[in-house]
Amino acid sequence: MLKQVLLSGKGSTLLCPKIFVPKIQSRVYHRYNLEKNIESRSNLRHFLTLQEYSGEEIINLVDNSAKLKATHPKNPRILEGKTIAMMFSKRSTRTRVATETAMANLGGSSLFLGKDDIQLGVNESLKDTSIVVSSMADCIMARVNGHKDIVEFAKYSSVPVINALSDRFHPTQILADLLTIKEHFGGSSKNVADTKNLFNGMVFSWVGDSNNILYEMMVSLPKLGISLNISTPKAHPVPKDILEYANQSKLNKDTKITLCGSPTEAIHSSNVIVTDTWISMGMEGEKKQRLKDFEGYKITMDMINKAGPRENWVFMHCLPRKQEEVDDEVFYSKKHSLVFQEAENRKWTIMSVLQYLLSSKNQ
Repeated sequence: MLKQVLLSGKGSTLLCPKIFVPKIQSRVYHRYNLEKNIESRSNLRHFLTLQEYSGEEIINLVDNSAKLKATHPKNPRILEGKTIAMMFSKRSTRTRVATETAMANLGGSSLFLGKDDIQLGVNESLKDTSIVVSSMADCIMARVNGHKDIVEFAKYSSVPVINALSDRFHPTQILADLLTIKEHFGGSSKNVADTKNLFNGMVFSWVGDSNNILYEMMVSLPKLGISLNISTPKAHPVPKDILEYANQSKLNKDTKITLCGSPTEAIHSSNVIVTDTWISMGMEGEKKQRLKDFEGYKITMDMINKAGPRENWVFMHCLPRKQEEVDDEVFYSKKHSLVFQEAENRKWTIMSVLQYLLSSKNQ
């Protein structure tokens, strides 16, 4: 029963319950010491681009993805109690579904914040948002416009940050592509050496826009011994700084990055033919001009046959696909197209990244 005390006022005496006020102990919020935070987390690993990962690390992530896929649904729930904050300034289908299901399968939870929930860098600085969100979540995935935004976000975050897409790079997509190629050409082998030998000497051909998928391929595939033939319209050349990054990433003297004069030249003697949308999110106003720029770039079975790729060639597209980019005969080919297997593999490769970043070694 609550004790009562007398409260005296003019002309009256009131009875009032005695209120118990617990002693509140102070908490130490070490994450809010910004300079100390940056210094103490300087070795924290993020996943902003495969340029920052070695060829061996990339192969390990791919092989672990294959293992996670093979053992599902018996994978241990190693992320029990952990949360990923997903902050997307752009629309997403595959990346969002892949990440939320991957996190759930490993026992964790996801919090999705779309462009209507939070506007990165608009009402609050990227720096402040990063500090606040990383104090509450165990990992952050962000889909941004400029790549500098994801770099800024990672700088002030106290937890790992994953790039879900920026204007320069899209690392989770390329991991899915590599897993798909491993499955198709290499079967179920779980041997890292086998994966390395499988990739070494392969040729990818890119026919399409000069965009983030291409740039990510340029800074990652050469590390694995994969050569890349590139054909983009003259109006959309590969930026010089990306070419410099790619050349810095080359570790195999036999690996080549070749800028080709036409789609057929790029496709010739290749194992893997890749394209993507010509009109990325935010470029809708440029559609009319872009369709003119990309005349002759639609991938058809006739174009491929004339180009002469390797006999067992395959086709990939990160989706969503539009009719002007590739015809139905190639896109839905049971023999050659891997597009839907590629899409599913977004889940297993993101799961592998989450497992790596949230392991005790990276905390």
